[in-house]
Amino acid sequence: MSNIDSHMSLAVLCGWFGITRQAYYKNRKSTSLNVLEDEITLQLVKEIRTRHKRIGTRKLYGLIAPSLEEHNIKIGRDRLFNLLSENNLLIRKRRRKITTTYSSHWLRKYPNLIRGYSPTAPNQLWVSDITYWKIGTGEHLYISFITDAYSRKIVGHHVSDTLEAIGSIKALKNALSTLGKKSAYNLMHHSDRGIQYCSTEYVKILKRNSIEISMTENGDPLENAIAERVNGIIKEEYLDNYEVHNLEDAKELLGVMVQLYNNERPHMSLSNLTPNQIHYSNQHTKTQRLWKNYYRKNNTFVIQEQD
Repeated sequence: MSNIDSHMSLAVLCGWFGITRQAYYKNRKSTSLNVLEDEITLQLVKEIRTRHKRIGTRKLYGLIAPSLEEHNIKIGRDRLFNLLSENNLLIRKRRRKITTTYSSHWLRKYPNLIRGYSPTAPNQLWVSDITYWKIGTGEHLYISFITDAYSRKIVGHHVSDTLEAIGSIKALKNALSTLGKKSAYNLMHHSDRGIQYCSTEYVKILKRNSIEISMTENGDPLENAIAERVNGIIKEEYLDNYEVHNLEDAKELLGVMVQLYNNERPHMSLSNLTPNQIHYSNQHTKTQRLWKNYYRKNNTFVIQEQD
C-alpha cells in the first residue's frame, strides 16, 4: 500500500473525485458483477465454438440468449461484439476464389425460371452449386451441394477429387433419396450453367423425376445467391477449421459438418431457426429476416439476404 493510501481516509479520496463512499462500494460491486457476466458469456461462446468454430456473432447472440436469461445476464448485441473483439474472438472473412464452373460448352442451357419466385414450402425449389476444398496435402477436392431454398437445408452433397459430372449426379441422387417414392414432384432445380448440370445424365435424371430445370443466365452470383451462401458457410465456418489428407477422411468430416449445419446452425433469414426446424415443420413456419446487408451495384442500393 502506498503512503497516500496509509495516511489518507477513503472519505477524503472519494471527496477528491466528487463521489461518496456508498457510490464507491456500489461501483466496485458493479464492476465485479460485470467481470463475472463477461466471463460467463465468453464461456458460453467458447462452448458453441467447439462445434461451430467460425459461427458469426449475430448467430451466437441468438444461441446464447436463453442461457444468458437463465443467469439473469442482460447483454446487448453491441456489447457482445465489443467483448468478442477485446478477446480476439471475432471472425474475419476469408476471401478466396477458384473457378469451378465451365459454361462455354455445346450442351443445352436452360433459362432462369426463378426471378421473382419465392418458395412457400420445402421441396419446391432446390439450388445447386459446386465449391472447392483445399486439403492438407495441398490438393483440391470438389463438393457438390443441393440445398432446399425454403429451409436452407442441405438435402444432398458429395465430395470427389474431380470436377466431372459424376460428383454432382451423386449429390442429386442423394437428395432425391430424401423425397420418398413418388412418380412426380412439384419441384424446380436451379443451378449455374456449368457442364456438370447440363450433362446428359444429370438432365435425364431431372426429367425422369419431372423436375423443372432452371439455370443462371449472366454469371451474376445473385442469380444463385442461396447456393453460393451455403457454400461459404460450410467452408468458412466448418471445413476450413479442420485438416484432412485424403478423400475418405474428407467424406466423413463433410457428413458430420453437414449434420451440424442442418441441425444446429440458426439462420437470420429464418427467424434464427435451424434448417431442419423449418424443413420438418408441419405448419410451414412463417419466418422473418432479422438482418439484411446493403451494397451498391450499378449506383443502386441492393438488399442481399444474409444467413
